[in-house]
Amino acid sequence: MKTGIIRTAFFDSLPKEMAKPSSWMRASTVRLFDARHDMSRTIDNLLALMARLRAPDGCPWDRQQTHESLKPHLLEETYEVLEAIDQKSPESLKEELGDLLLQVVFHAQIASERGEFTFDDVVRDLADKLVRRHPHVFHPPDTRPTVDDTEEVLHRWEMLKQQEQLSASPASALEGVPKAAPALQRAYQIQKRAARAGFDWSQAEPVFDKLREECEELVQAIVHAREESRPSQEASSSAHSAIESEFGDVLFSLVNIARFLKINPEEALRVTTNRFIRRFQYLEEQARRQGRPLTECTEAELDQWWEQAKAQERAKSG
Repeated sequence: MKTGIIRTAFFDSLPKEMAKPSSWMRASTVRLFDARHDMSRTIDNLLALMARLRAPDGCPWDRQQTHESLKPHLLEETYEVLEAIDQKSPESLKEELGDLLLQVVFHAQIASERGEFTFDDVVRDLADKLVRRHPHVFHPPDTRPTVDDTEEVLHRWEMLKQQEQLSASPASALEGVPKAAPALQRAYQIQKRAARAGFDWSQAEPVFDKLREECEELVQAIVHAREESRPSQEASSSAHSAIESEFGDVLFSLVNIARFLKINPEEALRVTTNRFIRRFQYLEEQARRQGRPLTECTEAELDQWWEQAKAQERAKSG
């Protein structure tokens, strides 16, 4: 990928009134991209390496891969990036970002072989999108819209995105959220989009009322299933489905509360799960020191160690 490709993509993607950008903008932009010339050569080398691996006399494993077969690897690398961020390790983050970039290059190479698109196309489209959706940055000073905070930036981003989608086809406001996304994150994104489209509570109180309502319905479904199963000691499939449905409603309501509190539920649950793992492993370590399996420890011992683990975390964070 050559530096000129990025530079051309940048200027081609500017609004019409910026087709001939001012000298100060062109000069500053050229300096920016010229400063990245070495990086461009490095990316060219990476693309050449991937093409070599996929060549007829390349690596059998790399040649065998498809978009579909690489899906689990893409997901795994994404989560490893998140873990490196949590570890606050720049070295690990650098390595994991490289592994994630490899997945992008891999998919682009496969598409290029099929005549669908190239890595340059990916970068060009990304540059176009960034310029289109940041008029408050890339428009000339005299026509540049003013934004007061990040909320307004996000609002404008979504409005521009919706305009692009409407110009392509009359799509639903909820389209575009991947069905393969983790269920919690997907619910969060769906609710955010529904809210932007005008389907939302005006205040937080009704959202909490809805959660209480859903919890009551879940309890009722459980009670009904127990009453139904008394003769056979086994709930019917319909009763179990009802419980599952009500439990899903409770989760969905919790996601809605997270949205009102400006908390990403996927991230919150991930952090909580990691915290549980740390505390549980502390319990395992204490039991190991006493030469006993965890199953032989008393409830009082487990509670004591659990509180110790919590106290250590508070001491580190405080």
